[in-house]
Amino acid sequence: MDQINRAATQPVAHTPSGDLRGRREGPANVFRGVPYAAAPVGDMRWRAPQPFPTWNGVREATAFGPSALQAGPADVADIVAIGGAPEPTGEDCLTLNVWAPAETTCPAPVMVWLHGGSNRMGAGSLPFYDGAAFARDGVVLVSVNYRLGQLGFFAHPALTTEAAPNEPLGNQGLLDQIAALEWVRDHVAAFGGDPANVTLFGESAGGLDILALMTAKRARGLFHKAVVQSGGGWLPATPLKNAQERGAAIATALGLTNPDAAALRAVAPEHLTAIEGAFGPVIDGRLLDRDPISAFARGDFADVPLMIGVNSGEDSLLNYGGGLKRFGQLIKPNAKLAALYPEANGDEEQLIRLGFRDFAFAAPARWVASRPRKSKAWLYAFDYVEEARRETMPRANHAAEIFHVFQTLDHRPDGAPPATEADRMVSAAMHARWVDFARTGVPGDDWPAYVPADDAWMVFGDRPGGEVRRGWWKAALDHHDRKGRLLVLLLRTRDRLRLLFSARLRR
Repeated sequence: MDQINRAATQPVAHTPSGDLRGRREGPANVFRGVPYAAAPVGDMRWRAPQPFPTWNGVREATAFGPSALQAGPADVADIVAIGGAPEPTGEDCLTLNVWAPAETTCPAPVMVWLHGGSNRMGAGSLPFYDGAAFARDGVVLVSVNYRLGQLGFFAHPALTTEAAPNEPLGNQGLLDQIAALEWVRDHVAAFGGDPANVTLFGESAGGLDILALMTAKRARGLFHKAVVQSGGGWLPATPLKNAQERGAAIATALGLTNPDAAALRAVAPEHLTAIEGAFGPVIDGRLLDRDPISAFARGDFADVPLMIGVNSGEDSLLNYGGGLKRFGQLIKPNAKLAALYPEANGDEEQLIRLGFRDFAFAAPARWVASRPRKSKAWLYAFDYVEEARRETMPRANHAAEIFHVFQTLDHRPDGAPPATEADRMVSAAMHARWVDFARTGVPGDDWPAYVPADDAWMVFGDRPGGEVRRGWWKAALDHHDRKGRLLVLLLRTRDRLRLLFSARLRR
């Protein structure tokens, strides 16, 4: 605790890498734009992050660093309104931000936030990720920028050829997240944090990435609890072969025929960012030796306390990128589906939306929570809509819980009406659950750990603090669970065949 000079307005943290000067803001000492790895530019593009050089003197840490280069769906003009980051952006983006309690006498629990945005947009610096409320309540909050899109999840045969035998491939964004966790392990004590009590939490793509990190051996021991907010659990990772084929097609589209790694790295980054794609973990046999879904099914994951949940209006994601049409082609509304969702009154679009929510988010979250483990898991559903939105918003949109978890209802990017007293009561109570979990590993004595036979959910609705409900959405989730288990079986079979084939090639 003596490693930080708590000056009234300009605190200085004495870290192993060098001194950092931040800013006192209310209950928090805030340090912005702190480099946790060297810039992944030039020859370092698509390589594993490397340590940032140490420095002499005092480094200023009062301004956010650039966000990762990014692009949203082609049919969205303003990505900031849906969680994208404004300028400045750039390849030199590997920074993090720290909100530390200004007054504390003992090592504080640490929470590390991974933002959402489909792994193609977003930033830890967005105003609704402000960590002041956590610092006020005795938690060190760390938010992280990591590589996104084609710069964060890209593979190509030329990059595979040049890589060292054990160097991970195609998972640059995940490697950045691991590097940030290693930085926290080595540096957070300088901010009053406890490196032995780190909770990793994230939403959407951030939650999906956490599930992957829970299965990555390289990340073991770097976090001690996890919270997955709207991270699903059944979205398959991409096999390296498929990722390389996709990378080769991208190179061809850019006019490169059989390029080497140097030619790929010479491409202007904005040309890469402009290319649409789906971005997420890659099964490279190095960082991830199997699909995270397969690893969870066989019990091969970090056995840490876990909170995992879903919002009642996850289908708001279908409003962008032609999602409603695409998913509607996969899930055909019929009489059986209508019986599962009587609230849809037979409306085909509503059946598609509710089916999407449950197959993509709710059923897999319940499945993950039900995996046998020594530690405990807690399952939640967020079903609260702010009072001023209820005439136009039937359910709690994807990402709506973030503003309650961070208590940043006044920083929503969509021009929402001011929060009411009832909204703030729900926010305060929900935020307290997350703080309790970070501090003790339990989100409250009144919230039972998940056991399939009990099927207890904490439903965050109008009652502040939530209400335990058993069998929440059970009939619909059981229906989707049967399809999900078939998917899990197929992925496990694919992984077994791939691993067997790889073992024979090594003989």
